[in-house]
Amino acid sequence: MPTLSKKENYLRLLRGEVPEYVPAMMDGSAGFGGARMGPDLGGLMGDWGDDTERKDMFGVPYVREFNANNGPIPKPGEFILEDITKWRDIIKRPAVLDNIDWQYLADTQLPNWDPDTILSGMASVGNGYFQMLVSFMGFDNGLIACFEEPDEVKDLLNFILGLNVELAKNFIYYFKPETGGGGDDIAHERAPFVSLEMFEDIFEPVWRAAIAPYVEAGCLTSHHNCGLFEPFVPHIVDMGYNAWNPAEYMNDLVGIKQRFPKLAICGGFNDDRVCKPEHTEEEIRAYVREVCDMLAPGGGYAFGGYMMGAPGDAVVAERTGWIYDEFEKIRYSYY
Repeated sequence: MPTLSKKENYLRLLRGEVPEYVPAMMDGSAGFGGARMGPDLGGLMGDWGDDTERKDMFGVPYVREFNANNGPIPKPGEFILEDITKWRDIIKRPAVLDNIDWQYLADTQLPNWDPDTILSGMASVGNGYFQMLVSFMGFDNGLIACFEEPDEVKDLLNFILGLNVELAKNFIYYFKPETGGGGDDIAHERAPFVSLEMFEDIFEPVWRAAIAPYVEAGCLTSHHNCGLFEPFVPHIVDMGYNAWNPAEYMNDLVGIKQRFPKLAICGGFNDDRVCKPEHTEEEIRAYVREVCDMLAPGGGYAFGGYMMGAPGDAVVAERTGWIYDEFEKIRYSYY
């Protein structure tokens, strides 16, 4: 029987130590941000009630994507910024940031914190820096701006960075988080959206500065990035990140684990292997064992299996149940 709680076991993973048993990405609420603490910034995740559209703090309209578990996406065709050189006229400091009583929030929220969960710092005022750019402009105009007006893009991203660092420093001072997070979905399953040279010029500096307050405070840190992210992995390691999720299958995860043994690989799951009608229960369970056999030995891995689909879909629920039932059967057998 295990002696460590799921939280302590996950923290051992983040510290670069071999855990007592294979963690799951959500153990101790670790996978995507930990316990919900801090100011209400009008986030786009969670329950929207009956709303079909919601705007973020900068005025970008978002809608739900039903078949992606109701995940929010910028409303197609209704971007708020067309000309990057005009961003100062459009993108303003959100008023909500000037009305945060940090001491009150800490005094009222921290007594309700469950110490069995990881207390994690907020990542940003919105999504990642590439994501914010394309949420303002769309992919086409955002990428064109990176080519034609890189200095304007940098100025915009540094404006966002200033807000994020302000939030991070306040959160660290008042809440004393155990972990911190950052992320930026800057890659497709086939390739990154930008070249390595463009990444290093435009995005790497703001990523580094955004996570620095957490690294300097001694927090353990996790980076979120989907898709073929492998070319950028050395950069997040150098920034001080301890973990990467969801570390998808199209990357050389075994090779990355060998090159960067202190970086926890969180995820490693290909839902194409479980989502088709012809996939049987035994095939799905066998795939769970295959993933864990490949990535769990020696530590440095947290399981993150899932099937993406519409909320309430009975097939999704059943197959996710098989995935985690099988994982629970084997997670204690590797160390």
